[in-house]
Amino acid sequence: MNIDMKTICFYFQIHQPYRLKRYRFFNIGGDHYYYDDFSNEDFIQQVAEASFIPANRVLLNIVNEHKGKFKFAISISGTALEQLEVFSPEVIDGLKRLADTGCVEFLSETYGHSLSSLVDPVEFKNQVKEHDDRIESIFGVRPKVFRNSELIYSDEIATMVHQMGFAGMLSCGAKHVLGWKSPNYLYQAVSEPKLKLLLRNVVLSEAISTYFSDYNWSEYPLTADKLLNWISATPKEEQIINLFMNYEVLGNFHKRSSGIFEFMEALPRLATTRDINFATPSDVIKTFKPIDVISSNYPMSWIGEEKDISAWLGNILQQQAFKKLYDLGERVRMSQSRRLKQDWCYLQSSDHFYYMGTKTMLPFSPYSSPYEAFNNYMNVLSDFEERVYAEYPSHIENEELNSLLKTIHNQAVEIERLEQDIEELQLREKKTIVAEPKKETKTAKDKTKS
Repeated sequence: MNIDMKTICFYFQIHQPYRLKRYRFFNIGGDHYYYDDFSNEDFIQQVAEASFIPANRVLLNIVNEHKGKFKFAISISGTALEQLEVFSPEVIDGLKRLADTGCVEFLSETYGHSLSSLVDPVEFKNQVKEHDDRIESIFGVRPKVFRNSELIYSDEIATMVHQMGFAGMLSCGAKHVLGWKSPNYLYQAVSEPKLKLLLRNVVLSEAISTYFSDYNWSEYPLTADKLLNWISATPKEEQIINLFMNYEVLGNFHKRSSGIFEFMEALPRLATTRDINFATPSDVIKTFKPIDVISSNYPMSWIGEEKDISAWLGNILQQQAFKKLYDLGERVRMSQSRRLKQDWCYLQSSDHFYYMGTKTMLPFSPYSSPYEAFNNYMNVLSDFEERVYAEYPSHIENEELNSLLKTIHNQAVEIERLEQDIEELQLREKKTIVAEPKKETKTAKDKTKS
C-alpha cells in the first residue's frame, strides 16, 4: 500500500437482535420463552433479500475485478450470525466467499452486541472471546482489530481492549473529543499508547449512510466522482478516510433503485485515477504511524448529535432496566444452565435499551412507544430474574454464594480424586491376586494313601 496516496477504509456492521414477543405481566413465572420467532425470521429474510445477499455478491465482484486492490472490513454480532445461519444461510455462504478472497477483514465485538463494556468487565471479556471463537470457527480467521457495540469508546474501555490483545480499535471522530483535530489520521489511546485508533469520518460516512437517497439533501445526488473529489480536496497530509456504516445501507436503507450498488462499483474504478486506494483496518495500523493521542474520560459513540451513550442510557427507564439486568451478572455466571446464559446474552443487546429512548423518533422500534418497550422488557426481565433466584436464592449474598459454590466444587473434586484412588487400589489388588501361584490341594485319593 502506497502511503503517499490517500486511503479509504470501509467498515460495515451487521447486527440483528432477538426481538422480544409481547410478554404480559401474567406470563411471568409461567412462560420462559421470550422471543418473537415469526418477527425475527421475517425481518432477517427481508433484510437478507434486499441487502445482505446482493451486497455480498456485488462486493465480491468488485474485489475480483480489482484483483485485491479493493478491501474493506465487516463486523457481525453473534446474535446476527445465529439468526442468519437458521433463517438465511445463503448470507453466511456469501460472507465465507468474501473471507476467502483475503481482502475482507472480520472485526471483533461483543457476541450479543451488548453494553457490557460500560459496567461489567468480566462479561465484556467473556462475550468478546465467545464472539471471536465463533468467527474463527465459521470464517477461519481470528479478529485482530476491535469494534465495540455502536463504536462506544472510552479510556477505560481502551485499556480492557488492549489487555485482550488487540492491535487496534474503531471509534467515532466525535467533535467534543477531537476538538480541532481531524479524524483523517491514525491515533493512539492515551491510556494504552500501543492501541491504535481509527476514527470515523462522520461527514463523509453519513453522506453515504444517511443522505445518499435523500432528495432534500443539498448535495443530492451523491456520485462516486463527487465523493472522491471531496476526499481528494482534504489536506495532503490527511491520508486516511474512515467510512464506517451499517451493511444495510447497501440495499435496505437505500434501495437498489437508488443506485447504491452502482455507486459502490464506480468508487474503486474512479479511485485509481485519483491516486486513492483501499485498505482494511489492519492494513492501516501496519502502514501508518499514529500522530497523536485520543482521550475520552466519558464513553462516546457514533449515534446522535452528541455522539454519547444517551441513546441507550439517557432516561430513567433505560437506566433502571440496565441496572436490574447487570445486577444479575455474577449469579448468571455461576449457573451451569446453558439456556439461562443464552437468555442473559440475548437480553443484553443494546437495541432493547434503544427502543426505550425518548430523545428522538425511533424508526426501527417494533414498539408503539418507549414506555411499551420498557414495560415489555421489564416483564421479561422479571421472569428471568425469578429463574436466576430460583437457582441461587436472593437472600444469599454474592460473596457468600461464591464461597459456598467454591466449597461444593472443591468437595466434588476431592470426591472424584478419592474415587480414582479407590479404583486404582482395586485394580492393583486384582493384579496381585492374578500374579500369586495357586496352592496345590490334596485329592481324596491322596488322602486315602496317606
